[in-house]
Order: sequence, then C-alpha cells, then structure tokens
Amino acid sequence: MTTVTSPLAGRAIALASVPDPVFSGAMVGPGTAIDPVREPSEAVSPVDGVIVSLHPHAFVVDENGHGVLTHLGIDTVQLNGEGFELLVNKGDTVTRGQSIVRWDPAAVEAAGKSPVCPVVALEATADALSELREDGEVKAGDSIFLWK
Repeated sequence: MTTVTSPLAGRAIALASVPDPVFSGAMVGPGTAIDPVREPSEAVSPVDGVIVSLHPHAFVVDENGHGVLTHLGIDTVQLNGEGFELLVNKGDTVTRGQSIVRWDPAAVEAAGKSPVCPVVALEATADALSELREDGEVKAGDSIFLWK
C-alpha cells in the first residue's frame, strides 16, 4: 500500500473537475487535484522514491513501481519553464515532503493558465485507490489517497 500525500497546500478537488479532458477523463490514471494557495511555494514529493520524469511544470516519482504524477497547473508546458525552478534532478532518490519544484501559482494564473494541480496514479485502475480526498483544505504532506 502506497500512501500518496499532497505536494502542495490548497484545496482538494475531484479530478473530474480539472479543466483539461486528459486529466478529468482520468486518461493518464485516477487521482485527485489540488487547487493551490496563490503564493510562491515549493511542490514536494508525494511519496518516497525516484524521480523518473522531471519537467519544470510536472514530475513523476516512482515508489516501488507506483508512478505518481504531479502536474503543476494546466497547459503550463506552454510557459516553457518560465516561473518554475527545479530543485532536484531526474534519477534522484527523494523522500516524501522533499521540495522538487519552486513555483508561483498566482503567476501561472496571471499568465492565463489554471494553477490547478492534478496528482495522478499512473497506469492505475480507479479501484486501486482508496481514501481519495476530493474536497476540503489540505496542507503539503496530508494524505490524499492510498494506492494498493
């Protein structure tokens, strides 16, 4: 069982309400999303594991074959890394709560993009997740779902 924790402080929302059909349709996997507080912050690792994919706007941490995607905002790839600072390297081993990317959700919003952050269990089935948080305030490190 893998406990996946929130990479950010904000409000948990259902993945289905994310303004992007790839995420809202769970095409990359099930999960939840965080509507982040609008202040400069650091997105942290939601699990212990290895950084297997790293971009300014998104990262995947793999814990024992469970790849967890954190996507910082919607369509933020179009910002070409502007406003994002990588704090680790691909291949690094990280611990839950370790800072991965520094960014500013308010700046993302000012650039015309949604700052909502999907947190997805890659290649999982919906029934593999339990205790899914889809509402309420969360702090970085709070449990947002369990993956069996």
